[in-house]
Amino acid sequence: MTDVSVAPLVRSRPPEDGDERETLSGLLDFLRASVVHKVAGLTDEQASSRPVPASALTPAGLVKHLTGVERYWFSIDFAGHELPPPWTDDEPGAFALGPEDSLAEIVEAYQAECARSSAVVAGAALDDRARAADVSFTLRYALAHMIQETARHCGHLDLLRESIDGQAGE
Repeated sequence: MTDVSVAPLVRSRPPEDGDERETLSGLLDFLRASVVHKVAGLTDEQASSRPVPASALTPAGLVKHLTGVERYWFSIDFAGHELPPPWTDDEPGAFALGPEDSLAEIVEAYQAECARSSAVVAGAALDDRARAADVSFTLRYALAHMIQETARHCGHLDLLRESIDGQAGE
């Protein structure tokens, strides 16, 4: 692992008077940028640390997990794309880090997966149904789910970051 820092992103507030699609997509995009913002400036050592002794969560592991969740919900389940799954049954959730993982590479993969998800969303209607076998949710549901999933993990990142270096904030 290297100690290359991730640069903070400029976050744009989601529209407060947009239509349903603009509101849902804007909220999710703001939270996605918040994920990167919350790990910006951490070294690889800090990002792979477990600052809360009762938990195995790490900042980098949470970003890696969110990358996988983006892939499953939007590209694999909703769009039905044939992509490798982001985790195995032996390692559910993809929270674990390998010795080769760097924060910069994990954030880069997260941003690429978010861009792929955004392309899927842009090409579908909110009432469109998931295409993968054994799922039947709408794009609207997938967006709402990813907003809550990303927001929950942003809260975890807040606690981990404050435990690592005292930095707190939105």
